Amino acid sequence: MSQPNKLELVSFKVCPFVQRSVIALNEKGVAYTLTHINPHEPPDWFSAISPLGKVPVLLVDGKPLFESAVILEYLDEVYPPSLHPADPLQKAQHRAWVEFCSELVTRQFHMLSAKDAAAFDEAYDSLRNGLQRVGGELAAAGPFFAGSSLQLVDCVYAPLFMRLALVKKHFGVDLQMSERMQVWSDALLAQEAVKTSVVEDFEDVFLNFVKMREGYLLER
Repeated sequence: MSQPNKLELVSFKVCPFVQRSVIALNEKGVAYTLTHINPHEPPDWFSAISPLGKVPVLLVDGKPLFESAVILEYLDEVYPPSLHPADPLQKAQHRAWVEFCSELVTRQFHMLSAKDAAAFDEAYDSLRNGLQRVGGELAAAGPFFAGSSLQLVDCVYAPLFMRLALVKKHFGVDLQMSERMQVWSDALLAQEAVKTSVVEDFEDVFLNFVKMREGYLLER
């Protein structure tokens, strides 16, 4: 019987992109290790495994994979059960909404980093509109994106919702999500695979990350 692959994820503590893979691995019950680096002072060995100089990187028996979407697809293909729908068109649609989530993460970062009210409002509106667009794609019967079972697309949106919840809690920023989307968010954040996908002091680490942006958000 072949030995299981040794999996090591390399990232930093507040990266939402590595969290996607951690959630998927947790949901599948696959063993892995997680190595955190300082993104501002990465170790010398990091450039050898990350051609783009970005995280996350997945080391599979020491062989690197980079780009979060590629990592997710590899994990889903190799470690059952698959968290993608079986239908090819539905699978492709889910992949498209995974890509859209990456855009929403960027919009969220712009909101957190905005230096004045105008830039903040622009980023806020862009993020809210994007969330509304996703909301229109949710299955009527939830609680997850496509119904009653958690899928890979859910693993991707959970980190975004986790950060939105903290921004609302600490800074009063309400993205005015629909009732159906709030059900989705609540269901994801209640999953054990999601709750255990971040470091124990994640809330403090994330708040420190926000404060380091020195954005308008801190003045509201």
